[in-house]
Amino acid sequence: MPAKITRIESIDILRGSVMVIMALDHVRDYFNYGSFFIDPTDLETTTPILFFTRFITHYCAPVFVFLAGTSAFLYGRNKTKSQLSKFLLSRGIWLIFMEVVVNNLIWTFDLTYSFPILQVIWAIGFSMICLSFLIYLPKKIILAIGSIIILGHNLLDNIVMQGNSFHSILWYLLHQSQALVVAPDKMILFHYPVIPWIGLMALGYCLGQLYLPDFDATLRRKWLLGMGLGAVGLFFLLRWINVYGDLVPWMVQDTKTKTILSFLNVTKYPPSLVFVLITIGPALIFLFAIENVKNSISNFFMVFGRVPFFYYFIHVLVIHVAAIAGILIFGGNWKDMILTADIFMNEKLATYGYALWIVYLVWIGIVIALYPLCKKYMIYKANNRDKWWLSYL
Repeated sequence: MPAKITRIESIDILRGSVMVIMALDHVRDYFNYGSFFIDPTDLETTTPILFFTRFITHYCAPVFVFLAGTSAFLYGRNKTKSQLSKFLLSRGIWLIFMEVVVNNLIWTFDLTYSFPILQVIWAIGFSMICLSFLIYLPKKIILAIGSIIILGHNLLDNIVMQGNSFHSILWYLLHQSQALVVAPDKMILFHYPVIPWIGLMALGYCLGQLYLPDFDATLRRKWLLGMGLGAVGLFFLLRWINVYGDLVPWMVQDTKTKTILSFLNVTKYPPSLVFVLITIGPALIFLFAIENVKNSISNFFMVFGRVPFFYYFIHVLVIHVAAIAGILIFGGNWKDMILTADIFMNEKLATYGYALWIVYLVWIGIVIALYPLCKKYMIYKANNRDKWWLSYL
């Protein structure tokens, strides 16, 4: 019989919370008017409600990647370094395969794969492969590497590549978000350059030390609160100084509201230093606050946090199918929701979409609809820990 694994409920609740919020962003992608071509953080076109609808979902990817590192540490507690390394390497390769082959298909429904996108699953997979080698180093060295990457990678912002040469594509993979047209009817979006995500996963791995069984719970909560408040404080300091930490400095606007939005408009692709601070900082504070909370609400979010891989793929599929249903109901052409490169290159969905309140209604409906399925799968996983392949799902 395999050793019983005690899950950390607060980590599952945090992961589940951001994954529920993540669905809001993806519903907005498929349902909000003009969402395929309008940037919700563009101060010239956005509204405060639309901006914060996007801003709140900034917490999803960094927390997801960060906690993937923490989960890797906890998974490896009762394993040798070699066993953990092999698992991380194989799972990383598996995730990259799932991103390229499966995730792109359910996002686009395009059997020709004319517009592949490298998104968060790709970033997690690649970061896991890197972590499979980093774990052989002392934890202090891993912490130093992760910190140096997060603190220093914005020094690379001025390196900008163009074209489709080998060196350019390599740089798109590493640090520059780029849409690359490779043929008249084919393009690739390098959406999650991996350098900062590698650093973030390494830091998440180090956080796992606080959750060892013999680590004092009171001391852990002090560390979580201190690190969380410190990260938020450093965010405001760096953002106020406005010299380093983000690709785009904030600027005083013609209204106070727009100035606040400009201050908060941090760069996600790739995640800047201040982006990481304002997302991971509150996440650490959340872990501090939620540790001893146990109620029906926390249990609700915990379900999604315990089946992240399953939830991620199924929720994108359901959202995409729901978007097609919406088009059919209102008399449109369902084929418009087969998202080929041509759709984006010629802005064929520029006038498609619904009001933001409909986005919120659809989001709530989909999350509620997926809860029973996710709970059933969670119970199945818990009762079948001896099935090794479940650790990849």
